[in-house]
Amino acid sequence: MSSTTKGKQTPTRTQEDKLSGNMGVGELVMNVLAFSSPLTTVAGTLPVMLLFSGHTAPGIYLLVTLMLLIFSVGFVRMSRSVDAPGGFYSFVTAGLGKPAGLGGALLALVGYIFIGFFAPSLFALTLQGFVVNTLGGPEIPWYWYGLGIITVTTLLAYNRIDLSAKVLTVVMLLESAVVVIFDVAAFASGDVSQGVEFSMPWITDAGLGLALLFAVGNFFGFEATVIYRDEVKNPDRTIPRATYLAVVGIGLFYAVAAWAYTAFLGADNVQDEAKANTVNLFNDGATALVGKIFADIGVVLLITSILASMLSIQNIAARYSFSLAADGALPRILGSVHPRHKSPYVSAVGVGIVWVVATVVFTLVGVAPEALYPIASGSGTFSVLLLMFITSFAVLVYFVRRRSFAPESVWKTIVSPIVSVLFLGLITYLAIANYPELIGGSAVMTAIFMTFTFALFIGGIVYAYFLRSKRPEVYARLGRQKIDQ
Repeated sequence: MSSTTKGKQTPTRTQEDKLSGNMGVGELVMNVLAFSSPLTTVAGTLPVMLLFSGHTAPGIYLLVTLMLLIFSVGFVRMSRSVDAPGGFYSFVTAGLGKPAGLGGALLALVGYIFIGFFAPSLFALTLQGFVVNTLGGPEIPWYWYGLGIITVTTLLAYNRIDLSAKVLTVVMLLESAVVVIFDVAAFASGDVSQGVEFSMPWITDAGLGLALLFAVGNFFGFEATVIYRDEVKNPDRTIPRATYLAVVGIGLFYAVAAWAYTAFLGADNVQDEAKANTVNLFNDGATALVGKIFADIGVVLLITSILASMLSIQNIAARYSFSLAADGALPRILGSVHPRHKSPYVSAVGVGIVWVVATVVFTLVGVAPEALYPIASGSGTFSVLLLMFITSFAVLVYFVRRRSFAPESVWKTIVSPIVSVLFLGLITYLAIANYPELIGGSAVMTAIFMTFTFALFIGGIVYAYFLRSKRPEVYARLGRQKIDQ
């Protein structure tokens, strides 16, 4: 059942089957920033990007920020028109129909679960190294650390979203402070006449494709603001503000951090230094600039940063699982709402169980933990990127269809979606062309994971047609809304 108010397509939901929370703009932004894991990105991903981009990295971040702000224009307008908490699931359904919507929902669910599985192995290796090398403690097998972090994030995700928001806010402020201190020290130590130079990228730059791909991946999470519609105060105001703040905040934060590396290492040297010392570039730089104690504090906050990122991703994945189950596309138990916390507690536990099983299986078959996180994050990133491209196209189609009876701003509903389709289409092409580097795997693994990703979307379409034929009452609910096609 649904109702329509002022052009909005709104599903009718009782209080018992609705999630609930009290997040404001700041807390929602912190949830988004936690996804990208600022300290993990600056210490881990950014040196890899510098390897491909050199001193053009800050310019690349500014370019991507501009493009994603344009994407956000249509995205935010869509969030006000499609008043449903299903995120991209609802948006793709509204624009391209229920079969495509269900395919998109499966891409989102599996993509976020895959991305989140980067954390147990990376957390374990980072904590294991700190315990053994810094504290002189025992060498505990990595999988115990991995299972431990899954337990902690699942307990937090089980509870009301406000608890996760408070934890994430504290962690984000602490790790952001470490990066800011590093930035200030780097600029203070650099040669002002040489080090602070950076230039915008050019189309002929050799590593531009991979650099753009890594940069866009650092923004992931901002698109999930709409999934929390039922859990924020005044969603029509909070979601747009949080979306724009998140995109601008992420872009400027990483652009300045990349610029700080350039200031410290020198514009002519930064790319070579990143190639020679990719893994320890931040830690060695922090030690040289501020001291060993500061670097050790950075490692501790890096550990909590990974936990915060995993928690943010688990919250998003659980809400996609909840939305699919509430519509009947997944077992209804996954759509259960905790009577006190008003959280999707069964779905949150379900995501945790998937990660536990995967950790146990990969341990038993002898897969090294350092091989897990690039595969998990790379394959999941491609799924979400493909979904963002599909969503940008769905937004364009949705507003083009409405122009005959409800015309709106050409900039918001036509121009910005077209620019988004072109930009995200280019990034998706780059991801396909550079997939082996994205997952750090072989040609065989590339074929397997890429085929699996496209099969998810196609499988969702096939499943939707099955539901239309065999379970029309479930089909009618797909997309968290009833849409007149």
